[in-house]
Amino acid sequence: MRGILKVSLVTLTFVSCSKTGISPDIGINYEYGRNIPHEQIVLGERLDNPYTTENMTKALASLYPTKADRVEVKATDYYVRFLPKSDQQYRMLEDMGIVMLDHPMDYSIKVDGDWYHDPEIPEGEVTWQYAVVPCDFQFPDIRYEILDACFISENSQDTKADGIDWEEVEREAYRLTGNADRLSDDPDTKAKKDKIKPSGRITIVDEHSLGGKPFGVAGVKVSCNTFVKFAEAYTDRDGYYSMQKSFAADLRYRLIFQNEKGFALGFNLILVPGSISTLGKSGPEGIDMTVTKDSEAKLFERCVVNNAAYDYYSRCSEEDLGIDEPSSGVRIWLFNGMEASSAPMLHHGAILRSGLFSSFLGKYAPLIEAFLPDLTIGTKGRDEYREIYSVTTHELAHASHFRRVGTDFWDKYIYYIVDSYIKSGGMTYGDGTADGAGYCEIGEMWAYYLQSKMFKDRYGGSFPSFGNSFWFYPQIFRYLDERGLSASEIFSVLKPEVISKEILKTSLMAAYPAKRNEIEQVFGRYGN
Repeated sequence: MRGILKVSLVTLTFVSCSKTGISPDIGINYEYGRNIPHEQIVLGERLDNPYTTENMTKALASLYPTKADRVEVKATDYYVRFLPKSDQQYRMLEDMGIVMLDHPMDYSIKVDGDWYHDPEIPEGEVTWQYAVVPCDFQFPDIRYEILDACFISENSQDTKADGIDWEEVEREAYRLTGNADRLSDDPDTKAKKDKIKPSGRITIVDEHSLGGKPFGVAGVKVSCNTFVKFAEAYTDRDGYYSMQKSFAADLRYRLIFQNEKGFALGFNLILVPGSISTLGKSGPEGIDMTVTKDSEAKLFERCVVNNAAYDYYSRCSEEDLGIDEPSSGVRIWLFNGMEASSAPMLHHGAILRSGLFSSFLGKYAPLIEAFLPDLTIGTKGRDEYREIYSVTTHELAHASHFRRVGTDFWDKYIYYIVDSYIKSGGMTYGDGTADGAGYCEIGEMWAYYLQSKMFKDRYGGSFPSFGNSFWFYPQIFRYLDERGLSASEIFSVLKPEVISKEILKTSLMAAYPAKRNEIEQVFGRYGN
């Protein structure tokens, strides 16, 4: 598995293309997130789970001795672990609404991190996935083990009118199981605090936009848990989130970069479709965090790419740019050791289904397609928000183009890139003379144009000159844009048959005869 992955990553180096209203005082915390670990989680000791039916029964008897024999603590949930054999099985569980963690929930965390792999599971295979499911859950044909029968009072209909303070029973269960230090009581007074629904705001700073004021990390998933009780919520456009469950104990928080817009960033080993940034342990009131370029590097990069993609998807609407969104389920990988970025669209079948690599990968092709990226973003040497924003929008412009033209077009496009890269001794786009150059010409003209347009819209000033130094001419689209042809109108002519500048000119003139003079003029200026 890892051998195939390494070969695929080498391939990505060849297909790389581009190189280059809310109060701002609410929810700003510049200290949180400065030191975030990304290595493997190291487990500490196993803890006594306070939510087991046995422990909750003991807690009930401790507080309500006269009622304990009349009130049965029935299991509401099972603490389980699954062992999916494939990406498809994992998706099946995810589609059933199951929230999974790759590490057990009833252990202390000795060293925090982003991921965990069970030492009894061979390297390269899917590790156990831990979850909590309701007692009436219909288990699919996927290997699983029930670890504990649990009682979570919010999930029981029998607790509504029984006269028992189940919040205090829950707290008593923590005390009886030796977990009192995890409760959110004041350590001096031991004063009881009410249960709280965690909420907060995740923001980020772009020094060159909005006057440097923090704004929301949008559409990202915030997850938290204490033992088997956990919740998750997406941030809104302004970075605010609010959980639907209440907690009395300290929680472990994490950002999961699966965006509500339908794209995901990175991967954790093989299976997990979105990178995770652990945020450590904090109180049940929630966390506020403001990310800056001085924050931990991976967290900053992930948040910028997340926001750039969220912005891009939002702007694809008919009311704005009026172009196709990238296909659903786009996967974006970040590489902080690479400068180059690319749009191989591997997860959506480009290259892998063609003769270029399918004979080499053989039976592994479907597996590679399951977890490899559609886009790669190289962040080496890109320390500012605007630099990462710019290259991300470039690659997403390719993803929109891919959705319009399909895999046959894209296979020829990528083949030209790979072939030219090898034959030219490392020139990213070759010199434009090899077979298939037209696919690259159209694709890069569009991507550099849209990258420039979105950069200008965000940061102001004149149209940037991204891509002007290459043998193709994104200047053509910029010239037409400045003379009234919209991005939507330009995109509408980028059909699968438009595979050269000459065909592009003919298509534009046929679609927009009122702009004939402008089209003739710009193609004359940037002719062969």
